Amino acid sequence: MKPYNMEIYLVGGAVRDELLGLPVKERDWVVVGATPDELLRRGFRPVGKDFPVFLHPETHEEYALARTERKTAPGYYGFSVHAAPEVTLEDDLLRRDLTINAMARDGEGQLLDPYRGRADLDARWLRHVSPAFAEDPVRILRIARFSARYAPLGFQIAPETLDLLRGMVAAGEADHLVPERVWAETVRALGEAQPGRFIETLRQCGALARIFPELDRLFGVPQSPAHHPEIDVGAHTLLALAMAVQIGADVVTRFAVLVHDLGKGTTPPEEWPRHLGHEQRGADEIRLLCQRLRVPNMYRELGVLTARFHTHCHRALELRPKTLLNTLQGLDAFRKPQRFQQFLVACEADARGRQGLEAQGYPQALLMQQVYQAAAAVSARPWVEQGLIGLALAEALRRERLAAIVEARRAFRD
Repeated sequence: MKPYNMEIYLVGGAVRDELLGLPVKERDWVVVGATPDELLRRGFRPVGKDFPVFLHPETHEEYALARTERKTAPGYYGFSVHAAPEVTLEDDLLRRDLTINAMARDGEGQLLDPYRGRADLDARWLRHVSPAFAEDPVRILRIARFSARYAPLGFQIAPETLDLLRGMVAAGEADHLVPERVWAETVRALGEAQPGRFIETLRQCGALARIFPELDRLFGVPQSPAHHPEIDVGAHTLLALAMAVQIGADVVTRFAVLVHDLGKGTTPPEEWPRHLGHEQRGADEIRLLCQRLRVPNMYRELGVLTARFHTHCHRALELRPKTLLNTLQGLDAFRKPQRFQQFLVACEADARGRQGLEAQGYPQALLMQQVYQAAAAVSARPWVEQGLIGLALAEALRRERLAAIVEARRAFRD
């Protein structure tokens, strides 16, 4: 049997980000010329069942045996993996998705770049390494996420790679994406610098209609130019999402902004550009989307509330005190104040995410904040001490909160 010398290489994102001058958050390693038994003898701990991956006994970083993959069935799991000492570094890098992720450094720090990743890094191209890219549908989502991450640096998807993505969608590969992977990549993309590019990329290749039909149908739907100079609901959604990033919204709030107008996609065309009742229809659409993709409750709950009540918030300056209180109660603001704050941020992103109106103020959020604080400061203790319980206690508390809101509203106007 031919003897092999074990060699270890730093690969993937760590090499890419170091060349870009970005912080390296985690390091992955490839081991060439070794067997699982050899790594076990050196104290490495195996992880996972599908791939030959091990954790370093001291650093706990991931070390994977060099491997090749062969497509055996549709979808993400339809692969057979071959890991053996004769698999070369070039073989292992060839199976990776993008050229900028297919670079390595050896033990002396020398860059190994068999697929011209450095050139694509300098030219700002996201380009597939080989036609085998098309065998894994998750890569549709991954390249869309990379587009969202590196958009500020000027990266674009190479034309031939975009053609490949379109071919994958046409071949039905996107239909094999499992809900967990769709959500995992989506929530990561929402945390990137330009999450709107994730949506745009999926739409460019046709995947948005297959993965997020509720979002895809927003594009081309008009709304009143008096309120939305950008007119198109899909365009507004992306503007609002960009504004959410600008004002520091967390990922849960960004999701709420992304889905807040889904109801407008179900408005009958004969009613355009008006969208009466889109709030409740949107809430229903969000529930179905979240059920399909198994979205965590905190995302679903804020998304639904934002869809239902965002127009209430926009009209806060003209709402009666009773309606303001009903809105606070509908939002469950007194029991979940942090979520209420997220709701206000989502509404501000929606209001300012309009063409030419990005710099406008949003006093509605300040009013909502002040009436909430006034109502939340009302204590039930005096009535409890008087012996009130049940409906009588609830009515007394509501009456005092309403009075507090009246006063806070008056002070705000003054």
